[in-house]
Amino acid sequence: MKKICIILSTYSSGITNKVYASTKKELLKNKDINIQTLKVTGSFEIPVAISRNIKKYDGFIAIGCIIKGKTKNFDLITSSITDAIMYLSIISKKPIGNAILTCFNASQAKQRFSKGSEAAKAVIAVLNNVPEK
Repeated sequence: MKKICIILSTYSSGITNKVYASTKKELLKNKDINIQTLKVTGSFEIPVAISRNIKKYDGFIAIGCIIKGKTKNFDLITSSITDAIMYLSIISKKPIGNAILTCFNASQAKQRFSKGSEAAKAVIAVLNNVPEK
């Protein structure tokens, strides 16, 4: 039984909860997966939540939403999060699906609820294709 942890940002919950629903729906198609969910306040906290729990799970799915404002903060935050998630995945040799939406507006985010399902499929594919040690 594989253990997958969904790290869910509660910021922009009207959006992230729908991404979460598509993630869960995809994961529940697999009977050999145990799903746990941890909630964090914002997307910026997702990498540290993964880091603190990296030894407890076989894979992770990060769910959040960052909508571009009028400052450079969007670019700094999204880049930092993406880099941190990739680093954690590489050093731990564990798949981390990225379903953190980075959009210019809420309308774009609403068109991307299926990103959770796509991230779940990617994590499952890696878990099924990488031999265990």
